[in-house]
Parts: sequence; C-alpha cells; structure tokens
Amino acid sequence: MGSTQDGIGISESPPKPDPDMLARQSLKKIKNKFVVMSGKGGVGKTSVSVNLSIALANKGFKVGLMDVDIHGPDVPRMLGLEGILDINENQKLKPKRYSENLVAVSIESLMPNKDDAVIWRGPIKHSAIQQFIGDVEWGDLDYLIIDSPPGTGDEPLTVAQLIEDAQAIIVTTPQEVALADIRKSISFCRTVKMEIFGLIENMSGFECPHCGEMVDLFGMGGGEKTANTAGIPFLGRIPFDPNVVVCGDSGTSYQDKYKDTSVTTSFSKVAEKMAKLVSG
Repeated sequence: MGSTQDGIGISESPPKPDPDMLARQSLKKIKNKFVVMSGKGGVGKTSVSVNLSIALANKGFKVGLMDVDIHGPDVPRMLGLEGILDINENQKLKPKRYSENLVAVSIESLMPNKDDAVIWRGPIKHSAIQQFIGDVEWGDLDYLIIDSPPGTGDEPLTVAQLIEDAQAIIVTTPQEVALADIRKSISFCRTVKMEIFGLIENMSGFECPHCGEMVDLFGMGGGEKTANTAGIPFLGRIPFDPNVVVCGDSGTSYQDKYKDTSVTTSFSKVAEKMAKLVSG
C-alpha cells in the first residue's frame, strides 16, 4: 500500500535495483570474461579485440564485445555499427548485433553525437562500466571480450573490481619500448590479483605481397620472449597487414574479405587456442 497524505493515497516508487546485484545476475550468464589490455597506445589493441571476437564468433561461440574505452571508443566504427542502443521490454539496453553470434556495446552507442568529447572522472566511469554489465541484456554468452583503453587507469581497474573472474589478454608489439610498457601491465594484473590468460604479439612481421617473404617491420619474437620470462602463456603472433587498418576504418570485416591470409589464419589459431585453454 502507498502512504497517505490528507487522506489521499500516494503510490510509492518501486525501489531501484541494486547495480551490483544486476551486474552479478548478468555475469552469471557469461562463461568466460576477458579484458584486452595494452601498456601503451598504438599496438592495435582494439583491432585485436574486434578481430578476436569475430574469430570466436565464426567458430560458433556466442560472443559479446564490450568497449570500455570511454574516451576513445572505436569498436562501433570498426564493426560498422551505427545508431543509439534500443531498450527491450525488460527496460534493459539491447547490444548492437554484428552477426548471429556477436553483439557489442560501446559508450558511443549511447551518445547522440559521436564526436562529442566524454569528460568524466573515475567515479562516473565506474558507474558507466557497471551499467554496461548490469543494465545490458547480454544473455547467455560463451565469451565476453572487454576492450579497455591503454595503460593501467580507471577502466581496467574498474573491470578488475566488478568482474572478479575476468582474465587479462595483454597485447604488445615486438619492439622494446612496447615490451617495457607491457611489463607494467603484467605488474598491474598481479597487483590487483587479475589472472593473466595470455599475451598476443601484434604487428609481428609483414608478409611481402609480391614475394611472400616476412619482413620484420617492428621486430619479431619479443612478445613471446617477454611472456616466457614472465611465466604467462603466449597465445600467438598476428602479422602486420595494412588492409586490417583499411577494413577497420571502413567498418568491414577483414576476416570475411581476406579469408586466406596469414592474419585471418593467425586470429583463427588464437581463438582455437583460447577455446582449448578454457575447456581444459
């Protein structure tokens, strides 16, 4: 019954659901959660997140891609997704559907003007990421891939706090300056007690389109060496291909357009390795 005032019944507003409870309910339906990290920008972290999600989805897994790069959300553009997120009958946000097996959510999909700057401090970012988990109808997923901004700031820390069983996939390039920053990411994960699932070496060699010879544009093997030294699994190398950039800018799936390249094969192998590791 509602409270009364001067003999007139006033209905009380229903209590708002606890955000932590909503997040826990949503996460129960997701088998494997991975946050993709990098120690510095420019290593192709978002490209890896997007293409790894597509590779897993192409193998028949149900995949969600959550873009928590609040200040530089690139996932919608790379997937060719446009428009604002809709709300379903349960008053939950519906992720944008890329394919039968892949859906995605990004802060850009909540903004009327995608060119507006997002100027938020830490607590607001925490609340936004909490909503991305609990207020979105993710449904039953085999994998949730979380694309975080470079570095060890608010966003990966919030993910570590909200998703206790999230595991880190660290992306690097072979050159030493990137590897030095990746060691900081490893230290971050160990400090916040986030398990490191593995490391991916991106832009690892360039296959000449004329002769097929591999050219070490940024070196090769540094990521695997760092992984071995740190005692973490090495998930694989992704070669450099300018068409990955072109497809990302145009919102076209590289793996669908270039099915028989070393890059597509490499992402497929990483996805296979992930599936074996989580099942074994």
